[in-house]
Parts: sequence; C-alpha cells; structure tokens
Amino acid sequence: MVRILVFAGSIRTGSFNARLAAAAARELALLDADVSLVSLADYPMPIYDGDIEAAEGVPENALKLKRQFCAHQGIFIAGPEYNAGMTPLLKNAIDWVSRVREEGEKPLAAYHGRVFALGSASPGGYGGFRSQMAARQVLELGCGALVIPESCAVAAAHQAFDEDGHLKDERTRAMLVACCRSLVATARSLAP
Repeated sequence: MVRILVFAGSIRTGSFNARLAAAAARELALLDADVSLVSLADYPMPIYDGDIEAAEGVPENALKLKRQFCAHQGIFIAGPEYNAGMTPLLKNAIDWVSRVREEGEKPLAAYHGRVFALGSASPGGYGGFRSQMAARQVLELGCGALVIPESCAVAAAHQAFDEDGHLKDERTRAMLVACCRSLVATARSLAP
C-alpha cells in the first residue's frame, strides 16, 4: 500500500487549505492509500537563518518533518496564496527540511524518490493557483522534486465546502479526485 503524507501550508483556525487537505486525505484513502494527515502546527520552527543552523544545527522539528517526508512515497500539499506566492510557513518548512542531511544521505533526500501534488483554496477567483506556481518552482527547481502536473485550485473557498468538509461543486471535486489518482499512481510507479 502506497503511503501519502498530506498537510496544509496554513495553520490558521478555519483554514480553507486545512479543509482541502482533509478532503484530499479522504479521497486518497478511497484510493487505498495509507494516508497521514498532519499539521505544520505540530512542527514549529524558527524562520530559516544560516546563523541559527551554524550555531545550533537544524531544529528537531525539521528532522521530524523530514523523516515524515521520507516515510511516504507521495506528498499532497494544500497551500494558500499570500500576495501571489506561497505562505512563509510553507516556504520555511520546505527550506528547513531541505537542510536536513542525516548520515550517509545525499543532499535533499526528503525531496527525491517521492512525488508531490499541489492544491490550493482561496476566496478569490484563482483559487490560490499562483501559490501553486511558486511552490512548484521551489520544489522542482530548488529541491529537485517530482511534482505531478495535475493540481486542484478551489476558488470561492469560503463557500466551497459543505458542513462535513466535502467539496460542493462536482467539477472541483473531480479536479481533486484526478489529482489524487495521479499522485497515487505515480507514487506506486516509483515504489521499489
């Protein structure tokens, strides 16, 4: 069974992207994936600073999150859009995880050998899509990660979910299902 890690790039109470992450986790479970839904709130880290890293090493939570990445064949990230980019919380997590290098590992081990999928939700008409472009650039170009082309952008997110956290619009849900299917299929194809 393929293992998929799911998290949101927001820890705000009532986060639309936390709702999208939960919806993705449900869809992935329906595809027989072993899903781990986590929150970045459980991995607090200081803003990345080379001086902190030189003086203290990487934070324990960066190591824990990196190990979560490595324990899964696929990762779904639901990231909100801040000023046409990704959140500082998500960027910081990616940056710290990129700095973890355990004994015998090549650089960026957490980003290689697994596949990533991106989603976003926003009250605006673009559904946070521009945050996906920024995250894709960092993951692919900066970290050498494989990011599938399928994604899910949920526009008008303030009215997109029902009281049970399901997407109301069938077209948007179909986009999420297609993204999840591609993530699982690609993760399975990469499994040793």
